[in-house]
Amino acid sequence: MWLGAHLGIAGGLAEAVEEAEKIGCESLQIFSKSPQMWSGPALAPAAAEAFRAAVPAHGIRATAVHHGYLANLASPKPFLRNRSRAAFVDELHRAELLGVDALIFHPGAHVGSGVDAGIRTLGESLTFVLDQVPEHHVRVLLENAAGQGTTLGSHFEELAAALAQVDRPDRLGVTLDTCHLFAAGFDFRTEEGYGALMDQVERVLGRGTVHAFHLNDAKAPLGSHLDRHENIGKGEIGLAGFSHLVNDPRWAETPGFLETPLNDRGYSLYAADLRALRSLRPAAPTPSATAAPARRRTVRRSTVK
Repeated sequence: MWLGAHLGIAGGLAEAVEEAEKIGCESLQIFSKSPQMWSGPALAPAAAEAFRAAVPAHGIRATAVHHGYLANLASPKPFLRNRSRAAFVDELHRAELLGVDALIFHPGAHVGSGVDAGIRTLGESLTFVLDQVPEHHVRVLLENAAGQGTTLGSHFEELAAALAQVDRPDRLGVTLDTCHLFAAGFDFRTEEGYGALMDQVERVLGRGTVHAFHLNDAKAPLGSHLDRHENIGKGEIGLAGFSHLVNDPRWAETPGFLETPLNDRGYSLYAADLRALRSLRPAAPTPSATAAPARRRTVRRSTVK
């Protein structure tokens, strides 16, 4: 898995990529604007170009923009639904300009209209926004939910039903958040539990549908339906709960983004979480003490004086 984190862009787009490399990221997720705003200032073409150039230059293997928190593509209210669709189209344009691999978003909530109606509206909204940008390449990824209130997507069947309504498999997929999985009742802390989770992924979603992970420990207990992130190894999931995921060869080239809490220590907490995840991987093999010694290279000395 390509391990990385969600970093801020207050200091600049390209600077966020540089900061990501400094703390050991292989993947990077950002907001393209404030997540509490419907729209933001236009991205300067020069800044976007600098971001695109910085990504390979600093060894970042995968990138994503996370959509803001206001949009609800499943809303039964026409005004909010239409505003959400417009904001989503704008965010797709911004993501395309930045050249990221994916735009990650929360599927939204049915707000009392019912699960079936909410999924139907979500599918209609996704079809609408993708029709507005047929030439774009950014993949849109639905993020699983913790199951709080009327939010959609805590069950894989709901995510699969929304995706099935949109005839663009090349543009759609899923991001799985570990905290949300745990809060929704998926216990993957043991080998058996992890295997059962992956069986469900294969059966309901299809492994090829999963294009990213959010790597977060959980403050709240299993099945709490509370979206409360914790630093890796400090919560209810624990270090062992991540070991199967980060060592699974099926996800070797899939990005995993930290969204764990930060404090006045800043990104040093991300760096510690990345080290904790990497510590779960087997140590690189060392040469055996009984192995045959390497042949010494014979150096022909010059006879010229």
